[in-house]
Amino acid sequence: MQYLEKWTDWLCEGKVGPFNAALFCLALYCLVQIAVMTLSSHIVGTGVGVDDSEQLMYMRYFWAGYGGSQPPLYTWLARLVASVIGTNILALKIVKYLLIGVALASTFIAVRRLGYSSRAGAAAMFGLLLFPQMVWEMQHALTHSIAAFCFSVVLFLALVELVQRRSLTAYVLFGVAIAAAILSKYNNVIFLGALVLSTLSLRETRGVILNRQFLISVALAVLLCLPTLYWSLTHTEQVLSHAGGFGMARENGVIQNALTGVWGLGKAMLNFAGLPAGIFAVAFLIARNRPAPALQPLPWAEKLVWRTIAFALAITIVLVLATGATQFRDRWMLPILVLLPVALALRTDARGDRGRKIQDIAVFVGATLAILVLPVTWYAHLKGGDSRGSIARVDYNSLYSQLTANGPIRTTVSSWHWLGNLRLVDPDLVVLDGELPDFGQLLKEPAVFVTADDRVGVETILKLLDQAGYTADGPPQQLAVPMLFGSDPPTRTVTVTRLKKVAAAAGAAPQ
Repeated sequence: MQYLEKWTDWLCEGKVGPFNAALFCLALYCLVQIAVMTLSSHIVGTGVGVDDSEQLMYMRYFWAGYGGSQPPLYTWLARLVASVIGTNILALKIVKYLLIGVALASTFIAVRRLGYSSRAGAAAMFGLLLFPQMVWEMQHALTHSIAAFCFSVVLFLALVELVQRRSLTAYVLFGVAIAAAILSKYNNVIFLGALVLSTLSLRETRGVILNRQFLISVALAVLLCLPTLYWSLTHTEQVLSHAGGFGMARENGVIQNALTGVWGLGKAMLNFAGLPAGIFAVAFLIARNRPAPALQPLPWAEKLVWRTIAFALAITIVLVLATGATQFRDRWMLPILVLLPVALALRTDARGDRGRKIQDIAVFVGATLAILVLPVTWYAHLKGGDSRGSIARVDYNSLYSQLTANGPIRTTVSSWHWLGNLRLVDPDLVVLDGELPDFGQLLKEPAVFVTADDRVGVETILKLLDQAGYTADGPPQQLAVPMLFGSDPPTRTVTVTRLKKVAAAAGAAPQ
């Protein structure tokens, strides 16, 4: 027990050379994950899961927008890294863990820049790892949510720097941070609005927003977001393609939908923040008998954080009531609650020995969870999951060899983006699904239409092929593709149809 306490003290206040121990361990953790996941996939021969395979499909292009309802920043970063080191799993993992590392490090730095202790910074940083979506889900899945996590915290850090310095450079960086937050995930607009409102609500900080130089931040953010805004206005079908996921049906009446929406929002918030809130609550109980100074009024920094959380919640409730949304995923709560560990870490910093104990528990549990999930994330990376997640275990080298047995191919088409994994074998391959814009212009012969053992989205692809003037070039062929990593059954049946472009009006699409 004494050893564990010393380890926690070292994480909070120790140094490794000039670096804080917590930041050093964070960097080491990210490097280990990048190396192990990349090497294990190389040794076993597996591909990547659903979210990364989508990026493999998209990052071939540098566009202002892509398919689905997501902004482009994550894909831009993936393309940038791939242009340097190649289209491979290493590039995907570098982007993922670079963003996770920057988010956590920015939390620590922001707390320290506000004048709080390194122990408070460590408690805020490791407190973020108490969220299951961050310590677990982001490590084996997700892409755009990781970018949203990173750049929401970076935006908070940029505001802290702006309050501290109020220089032209700080305003420019704040504008860049605003654009990055919006281009990472659109729901970060909620976090941005809450941050601005909370800043305006405080006498100590409102001058930052009311300063004329703030127009520089706004203008720069608009300028950086303008290409994507234009793309969104000209591709509304792609932008709104997943709007049904919010459950905006109104057949139950306005009041019933409002009650259902608020109830669903509450459940999502509980699922998202239940674990960190519970651990901090237990820490408060454990430390309740320790000495603590009398409670003092909240400093402006703590008011800023708590009010940001409150404003984000209020904005979200208004949006829920206005749109009739009734369905929410846990990770969508990130713009509302991402600063919760920061708020708790700041509050405990003023509570003497009692607060110190609470911070120690948060640091210890967060760091321990991160270490314990390491081997599980490696397993999940190779296995990929069941159902659609099993695409990670397909032997894509074998699939590519069978697809090209009768000659080279330039394009593969599928009903969803699992075939993005083929770009790990042939980076020059064009991989299309129904969500990529300009489908007909991107499709180049020789091309094949590939379906796995599900028929989800096939009708959409058939319609797109028909509109583009492509038809089947011969009967479909079934391939038995090996499955790796101890899969049962050991093979997966894949149906392949070669495509040809017809000169006249579109004929019969492949079945």
